[in-house]
Amino acid sequence: MAAPLPPSPRRTLLGRIPLRERTYLADALRTETVGGVILLVAAVAALIWANTYESGYAAVSHFHIGPEALGLRLSVAHWAADGLLAVFFFVAGVELKRELVAGELRDPKAAALPVAAALCGMAVPALVYTLTVVLGSGSTAGWAVPTATDIAFALAVLAVIGTSLPSALRAFLLTLAVVDDLFAILIIAVFFTDDIDFLALGGAFAGLAVFYVLLRTGVRGWYIHLPLALVIWGLMYNSGVHATIAGVAMGLMLRCTRREGETESPGERLEHLVRPLSAGVAVPLFALFSAGVTLKGDALSGVFTRPETLGVVLGLVVGKTLGIFGGTWLVTRFTRAELSKDLAWADLFAVATLAGIGFTVSLLIGELAFTGDEGTVNEIKAAVLTGSLIAAVLSVVLLKLRVRRYRALYEAEELDEDASGVPDVYEQDDPEYHRRMATIHERKAAEHRRLAERAGAARNKPDSPA
Repeated sequence: MAAPLPPSPRRTLLGRIPLRERTYLADALRTETVGGVILLVAAVAALIWANTYESGYAAVSHFHIGPEALGLRLSVAHWAADGLLAVFFFVAGVELKRELVAGELRDPKAAALPVAAALCGMAVPALVYTLTVVLGSGSTAGWAVPTATDIAFALAVLAVIGTSLPSALRAFLLTLAVVDDLFAILIIAVFFTDDIDFLALGGAFAGLAVFYVLLRTGVRGWYIHLPLALVIWGLMYNSGVHATIAGVAMGLMLRCTRREGETESPGERLEHLVRPLSAGVAVPLFALFSAGVTLKGDALSGVFTRPETLGVVLGLVVGKTLGIFGGTWLVTRFTRAELSKDLAWADLFAVATLAGIGFTVSLLIGELAFTGDEGTVNEIKAAVLTGSLIAAVLSVVLLKLRVRRYRALYEAEELDEDASGVPDVYEQDDPEYHRRMATIHERKAAEHRRLAERAGAARNKPDSPA
């Protein structure tokens, strides 16, 4: 009788990420963090502007510009939501493509954690919102508002509090946000598309086909791709499908795998160029014309009394945290996976709380869900801001409790004692690293022997006369 096969080794969740991924992550998060701070400033500026000079804010937001003949005479706020956010979703499309072909989502086993966490982190907030409004006899139209995480805002919070979050947790947060964005895109495309102009939609698909052929045949030049992208966006907008879908589609078409001799793929190269524009200009401008909530009367107190707004707050603060934490726990419960020994479940709970910061996409979905009801849209925005603020405060408290542990892990990840340019933790299997370290320690030992001899000679020398 054959001996039973030994059990497969347990897989580590949130363990050390590969060096290449770590380098990409550092570059991406650096841009997103700066963009998050700008986004925070834009949101505060919008609140101040809307509450000190409401008529001026409304006049600028509702000022219409654009060619009427092309169906693109839109308000400034509309241009920000449908136009500038297409840049944001283009970057999201490139990120998703890269994660699918070269990142954490390439391996189905590794992808199980962020996908399960993201799905639960969207389903539970939607369920919390729905239960809240059903019990309060409210409208279920805003069920999707609390489902989205704003990675830029979350990173801005980390930057402000100065928490040296380990790279594994940062990578988890970023991958979670990428998957989150994917499902948010699907929600917008499926649930917030009403009347479709199939002629315009067909034209958009034809433009995407041309875009794909140009990419695959190696045709380059912004003077070709940019006008084509604008045409595709315009056709997508006039089709009735939300125009940001055009940005996602073009992002997904880019090649994100490196060929021989390439230091970065075309997708990575274009992402490096466009990400600063998205994080530093497009999203903050959207925030400037979307976060201008009028906080007069019972705007804030009403957040906790009206079922729709209370549902949004509870969805972000409670639903997101329980969904992401619970989804991750289920992965460890039903697969051969275990949490990294360097981390604790308290760390994951804190990150799950941080993911309750929903801003950009939540504001966009709020506008789409209650189109035509300006009063409700304003209240939903106030709820998004309130829920995000509560989630931010809670996550700051929880992360601060573990800040010493995070700092120790971060310093260990950054240590480069042999000055090779590569952190030591990634060189433990390299014989040359150990030879370099042996040389360094031998040099230090020789210096200490010399100092010991000098100290001994000084101690044995007789005292000189006074």
